[in-house]
Amino acid sequence: MTNQALARARQGDGEAFRELTDPYRRELQVHCYRILGSVQDAEDMLQETLMAAWRGLSRFEGRASLRAWLYRIATNRCLNALRDKRRQPVPLPAPQLPEPTRLAEPIWLEPYPDILLEGIPDQAPGPEARYETKESLELAFIAGLQHLTPRGRVVLVLRDVLGFRAAEVADILGTSDVSVKGALQRARAALETRLPAGDRQSVPRPKSPDEREIAGRFAEAIENGDVDGMVALLTDDAWLTMPPQPHEYQGHMAIATFLAHGARLHGAPLRLIATRANTQPAFGCYLRDPHTDTAHAYGLLVLTLKGDLVSAIAWFSSTNTFSRFALPQTV
Repeated sequence: MTNQALARARQGDGEAFRELTDPYRRELQVHCYRILGSVQDAEDMLQETLMAAWRGLSRFEGRASLRAWLYRIATNRCLNALRDKRRQPVPLPAPQLPEPTRLAEPIWLEPYPDILLEGIPDQAPGPEARYETKESLELAFIAGLQHLTPRGRVVLVLRDVLGFRAAEVADILGTSDVSVKGALQRARAALETRLPAGDRQSVPRPKSPDEREIAGRFAEAIENGDVDGMVALLTDDAWLTMPPQPHEYQGHMAIATFLAHGARLHGAPLRLIATRANTQPAFGCYLRDPHTDTAHAYGLLVLTLKGDLVSAIAWFSSTNTFSRFALPQTV
């Protein structure tokens, strides 16, 4: 940040303001996504943050970095959104589903396109961070965050993901170090119960040949309508979820029953287009029109891999995010 650009921005120079804030736009949007679980909400909060920063630039005293100041605005905007009682997840209308393994608490959750991660500076988190950047973007981590209290959620992200010091977090939230430490302890304990157990070293590297091979075999089974082939690629304790629906299925038998039900429901195998979400392999799914050669957008599938198998399947029936993945509505 140059003093000249800051002085020009304070005088109403929009180009100077963009020069100051553009380097942080994408990382701020990811920050809002971690807290809110929604791509659309994250985009809205980013715009609100930049508008508030533009209007309040005269109050920026430079005691902290511009980046920290922007994170302060974004975090508190997200907290206000989470406190809005109108923002309650409502399961989408769905046909009768098979008996689930369990009914979970509905949460706001959308997949995040990897293409929106491009251009984010390779800025390592602070020394006190506990999670690697990739891990803190994975779907299981984002889903786990959505089950935390609003305060616990933002404290954990600021401390354990971004690596801000406790005093910095207390300043951002207008509270005490003691309050931050207590909220962090509770959030860590709650999140730990939500994250999958296992050796992270067994997860194939993103975009590696191993990852492509496993995801490709699973996609081929889907396009062939081969339920047995899909199930054969699952770990014994695999989960299938479909936010915001509360229905969750675990294990070969439960998932096979759900997949067979889905095959009967849509009546024809799906067509898939490969993409990436939350640093994981994903597929835009399309349902063929029985009367034409056209297939229409039907949902998005995100896979979590473990070793040479699939340990979790997340199905998102909304196609509202397809444009952000550069996926067409018809093929």
